[in-house]
Amino acid sequence: MNSAEWHARIELRGRVAGAGFLVAPGTVLTCAHVVGDGEGLTVTFTERPGSPPVPARVVAHGGWTGSSTDLGDLAVLELDEEVPIAPAALAPVDAAHGPAPRKLVVYGFPVGFDEGTLAEYRVTAPQLIKREWIQLEAWHPGGQPLAPGFSGAAVTLADTGEVVGMATAAAGTRDVRTGRMMPTQVMARYWPALQSLVPTSDHTTADRARLRALVEKAARAGVDCDPVRLYTAAADPFDPPPPEEGFDSLWSAALFVLCELDGPGAARTVSRFADRLQALLHTPAVEPSAPDWSPILVELGHSGAGDDLVRVEVSAYSEGRRHPVDSGTVEQHRLRAYVQDRIEAAFRYLTPGADELVAFALPRDWLDWPVDRWESAPDDATPLGCVYPLVVTDHARRKASTRHVLTRAWKRLDALPGARLHRVECGGPQEPGRLRMLLRRPDACLAGFGTAPAASRTRPHFDTSLTAPAPVIVWSRDGCGSGQEDCSGADGCTGKAFLDALDACLRAVPPAELPRRILALREEADAEEDHWAHGIQLLWDDPRVFTDPHAVAAHARTPVA
Repeated sequence: MNSAEWHARIELRGRVAGAGFLVAPGTVLTCAHVVGDGEGLTVTFTERPGSPPVPARVVAHGGWTGSSTDLGDLAVLELDEEVPIAPAALAPVDAAHGPAPRKLVVYGFPVGFDEGTLAEYRVTAPQLIKREWIQLEAWHPGGQPLAPGFSGAAVTLADTGEVVGMATAAAGTRDVRTGRMMPTQVMARYWPALQSLVPTSDHTTADRARLRALVEKAARAGVDCDPVRLYTAAADPFDPPPPEEGFDSLWSAALFVLCELDGPGAARTVSRFADRLQALLHTPAVEPSAPDWSPILVELGHSGAGDDLVRVEVSAYSEGRRHPVDSGTVEQHRLRAYVQDRIEAAFRYLTPGADELVAFALPRDWLDWPVDRWESAPDDATPLGCVYPLVVTDHARRKASTRHVLTRAWKRLDALPGARLHRVECGGPQEPGRLRMLLRRPDACLAGFGTAPAASRTRPHFDTSLTAPAPVIVWSRDGCGSGQEDCSGADGCTGKAFLDALDACLRAVPPAELPRRILALREEADAEEDHWAHGIQLLWDDPRVFTDPHAVAAHARTPVA
């Protein structure tokens, strides 16, 4: 067994009384006859040399009354303090049985072996004796027999180290090398909390072994991650949600995956959970050249029920998979609070370690909405666009043909070292058809406007940029669209000043990095009253970051897929 630190030696008033095993950071299981009256009880983890004994007390009991044939020989011990040791992994029920005998290993503390010793056994038959025990017999006639000091020891599968039961008794004579084991399903009968730790048989031995090894490695490495986010990013749409109280550790999340999920999707979730954990363990120290965006998509639309109502749908994306969060129709005066709450909920689905991105998909006549200035939380007036990279996109660009063209464009842009700006001056100096040709060039990336989209003189050019389609469009809500209809981009024009500053600021920024750079500009503008980037709006649309919103999963409120 590669990891045996969870094996425990039980001492009663300073003398070795038997064995036990850790099933949770502060919980050890053993036999009731080992703990006696429970006074002066301590637990030592001998596989951690130098670890002092930990005081413990009995918190649950199987009802054993003193005879070797009495039922309920189980005691649950609560340690005075939790220990930083990975708990034992339990095997599925009946894992000890099979077409061929499986070698079982028992780790006990008989006289003369205070540091512990191993005994090898196997199951004689799957039959329960008195509905309580399974008979064990020696794997080798000349091997270590079960003896006093093995009581309470975990009986484990030799190949995986997973627990199938607990040793409760030996045969009583030296010539007969048999013993008894209380299997995990019987232990759970006396202590129901154990049932939640027994994995479903839907998971293969390889799945369980891989996940356990990765969790142990992550615990040793001190990997910092949110177990709830890790689980929700891996879960299938119909897997149960995480507990309301969350997970107190990576171990508890892994046990939830192994023990609470069943059905055909369970194995996929186990594999994805392990894959994500492995990715965290192997994240390179050097920052990638482009962010690994995990976006939250907020889709707003007109409601046919009234002008004051807005349709809202919020989704989270992790590694190309869409997780519906919530949807509804909301009065405009409640819209910001509703969106705040759903964005917060969507964070539970994001891939740990990835860069968050908040994207608003809006009708074309709403693209100038200052969503980046909305408060980030009820108790935090910081604008959303100063907390997260925030972009907008046009609802109409989510059709399949436009996504196809945009995807091809972004594959070309990946090789560009910076964002090449196509300026659309205040007077609209070129015909919309000419602009479309320019935006279809291989190095085309960013269309910049010094005016708001509603300005009559540039609205045709803005619509052309949307339908060309330009991968990125940037404009100023506070620019030259404020009534200067005779402006032609002369010196002193606010739109020209905006485009000059934009070109200088973004020309060396790779297109994939633009949301992050605009975040920095918004932070600067929020801190400086006369900053040129006040009111900056970024339309940024990489279809590779967003899967088809209707091709992956049923809606969160849809009763059937």
